[in-house]
Amino acid sequence: MTVPPPVAKPGSATIATIADEVGVSVTTVSKVLNGRADVAPETRARVEASLERHRYRRRANRQPATTRQIDLVFHEFDTAWAIEIIKGVEAVTASAKVDIVLSQLDGAHSPSQQWLDSVYARRPLGVLLVLCHLAQVQQRQLQRQRIPFVVVDTDSATSASVPTVGSNNWNGGLLAARHLLELGHRRIAVISGPEDVLCSRARVAGFRSAHDEAGVAVDPELVRFGNFAAHSGNDHGLELLRRPDRPTAIFAGSDIQAMGVMRAARQLGLDVPRDLSVVGYDNLPVATWIGPALTTVNQPLRDMAGTATRMLLDLARGEEPATSRIDLVTELIVRESTAPFGRAD
Repeated sequence: MTVPPPVAKPGSATIATIADEVGVSVTTVSKVLNGRADVAPETRARVEASLERHRYRRRANRQPATTRQIDLVFHEFDTAWAIEIIKGVEAVTASAKVDIVLSQLDGAHSPSQQWLDSVYARRPLGVLLVLCHLAQVQQRQLQRQRIPFVVVDTDSATSASVPTVGSNNWNGGLLAARHLLELGHRRIAVISGPEDVLCSRARVAGFRSAHDEAGVAVDPELVRFGNFAAHSGNDHGLELLRRPDRPTAIFAGSDIQAMGVMRAARQLGLDVPRDLSVVGYDNLPVATWIGPALTTVNQPLRDMAGTATRMLLDLARGEEPATSRIDLVTELIVRESTAPFGRAD
């Protein structure tokens, strides 16, 4: 068995050191460092392991960013939710005279190597990721290129070393369920986003905590995970509302999803809020204009996006943030879509 040589002090290794240890060319190591796709996965993994072992650092004369732009990448951006994020980012970048390169991952929650290659080619000031995350190897690749990144909200538990701006999703779920319980509802359903997304699980956890606080059991049949789109709210809403023991209230994981729930209620001849109370999440501008106006949890999307953008620009200037995780406050906005249980009028 071959034993790797002792690791030198951090930053002392050269590309030649790494190439010699792994048994590849200096060019191959350089390709891995630059995120090139034309390296076999097994070879890339071995080079990355050696780079980690030696705690390899780029030399100080590494080429700086050549553009005044940031990359803003969404898992998808076909909703009003994404527009609020974009507006929050643009409010900061406009005054800083920084351009935005906008892209999406077609619903995926982690970018491909091809996407990373395009980032390396552009050399932006930094990368802002919305509801998506980088694998650890991808994080290291950007760090070696000295391209900072910040996550807006998060789809999985992020390391404390990853700068992240979100909102208190657990508290949002707590406030929504507490409101419905205080109105006298006892069969309350929740339709959240994907179960593998942290904010989805956090909102459900807050929902459960409100029930525990009130001494009311949560029926597991009324807990659903889908996605934040309208069709998810409509599909799950129809299933829940066709039950003989249907819920009298539904907490949806987004305002758009809540609109799908309200459509399902109309399809079944149910009135909101007389027959069904509905609470959404996000407080999008459209929530005030639908009928009835939607009770929702205000998630300060523009503030989240603006805070994350300022953090990213600070990192691009070499300034370390005071904290790597910022969670903004959520609050309940009561409108017309919720009413006391059993209200006759």
